[in-house]
Amino acid sequence: MASTTTPVAPADYARAVIDPHAYAAWDPLLDRFDWLRANMPVARIEAPDDSHDPFWLLTRFDDAMKVSKANTTFLNHPRASVFGLKSSEALIKEITGGSPHLVESLVQIDAPKHPKLRRLTQDWFMPKNLVKLEGEIRKIANATVDRLLAHGSEGDFTKLVSSPYPLHVVMQILGVPEEDEGRMLVLTQQMFGGQDEDLSQSGLKNLTPEQIAQIVAGAVKDFEAYFAGLARHRRANPTDDLATVIANAVIDGEPMSDRDTAGYYIITASAGHDTTSASTAGAMLALARDPEQFARVKADRGLLAGIVEEAIRWTSPVQHFMRTAAEDTEVGGQAIAKGDWLMVNYVAANHDPERFEDPRRFDASRQANRHIAFGAGAHQCLGLHLARLEMRILFEALLDRLDSIELAGEPRRASSTFVGGLKALPLRWKAA
Repeated sequence: MASTTTPVAPADYARAVIDPHAYAAWDPLLDRFDWLRANMPVARIEAPDDSHDPFWLLTRFDDAMKVSKANTTFLNHPRASVFGLKSSEALIKEITGGSPHLVESLVQIDAPKHPKLRRLTQDWFMPKNLVKLEGEIRKIANATVDRLLAHGSEGDFTKLVSSPYPLHVVMQILGVPEEDEGRMLVLTQQMFGGQDEDLSQSGLKNLTPEQIAQIVAGAVKDFEAYFAGLARHRRANPTDDLATVIANAVIDGEPMSDRDTAGYYIITASAGHDTTSASTAGAMLALARDPEQFARVKADRGLLAGIVEEAIRWTSPVQHFMRTAAEDTEVGGQAIAKGDWLMVNYVAANHDPERFEDPRRFDASRQANRHIAFGAGAHQCLGLHLARLEMRILFEALLDRLDSIELAGEPRRASSTFVGGLKALPLRWKAA
C-alpha cells in the first residue's frame, strides 16, 4: 500500500539537489544521495523561498528504471523535462510563446509523436549501419592521439582529447564543416553548462537564474539559425549524411516542422558529443588514479568494453531528467498524484549499492553492469551504440600508444545540474 505521508528532504539536502555547484563536488554529493536513499528514497524536494515548484527525487535504481520505462504514466512534455527555477521557466515561456521547452526534441516529446520522430533516424544509429563509419572514426581517433603526443608529455586531457574527439565525430556525421566545430563546442557548453562560469564563458561564478536562462536561450537561438541554413543546403544538395536525413524528413506525409527539425539537429549535435566527452574523461581520470587497472586493461583488450560501460555508469553525464505524472500512481511505496513533478536522478541511481557493489569504485571488470546512464524505455538514448563505438575505438588508440598516465594536477568538475563531467583533467603521460 502506498504511503500518503510526505517525506520532505532536509533543507540542506534539498538545496544540494538543485545547486549546480554541488555537482562539482562529487563525493559530498554522493554522500547526500546515499543518506536520502537510505532514509527517504522517494523524497519531496521543496523550496522554502518558493523559488521552484516542489518535486519528488528518486535515488534508487529500481525506482528510476520503473519511471523511465512507464512512458504513458510519466510524461516528458507537459512540464519542463530539465529542472529549472520558476523565474527561468517564466522566461522560457515568454521566449517560446508558452512552451516550457526552449528546444522541442526527442527528449521533450511524448507519444504518439515521439516514436514517429525517433523512427526517422533509428536505423541510422543501429550497429549494422554504424559499422560503415568505423574506419573514419578510427582515423579521427588516431589523429587525436597524434595531437596529444605532439603536445608533449603533459596537458589538459579534456581540451586535447575528450572534448574535440567526439565533437569531430558527430560533426562529420552531421556534415558540419570542420571550421565550424569550435562554434558548435561553445554553443553546446553554453546550453548544457550555462551554470558554470567557465563553460558559459561568462566569467561569473554566481549567475542569477535569469542570466543562465538568457545564456542558454542565446545558444539555442544561434544553434537554430545555423541549422536552418544547413537544412536549406541539404534540401537543395542532398548527400548521404545524417543532416540530409533530418532536413528531408516527412511525418504523416508532411515535411517535418521547422521547430522539430531544429530540435533534431540540436539534440544530435549537442548531446551527441558532450556526454561522450564526459564519459571519456571520467575513464581517464579513473585509470590515472589506478595504474594497476591501466596496466591490466593495456595488457587485456578484452576489458575494453568494461572500461566503456563502467565509465558511462561511473560518470553519468546526463545527471537527471524530470517527468510529470499523468495519473495518480505510486513509486517505491510513495503515493504520487496526477500532475506531480519527479526528478529521475541518474547519478544517484547509478550509485545505488543495492544494484552496484561498491558503486564509487571504478571497475572495468564489473559484471552485469546494467546501468541507467542512457535512460530506459521509449526515451533511451538514440546514440548509445555510437557513444560506445567512439569510446572503444579511442581507447584502443590510447592504450596502443600510451605506456602510462598519471594526474598532473587537480581535476575540476563542471557546475551543472543537468549534463556534467570533468571540465579540466591535467594529465602526465609517457608514450609507448
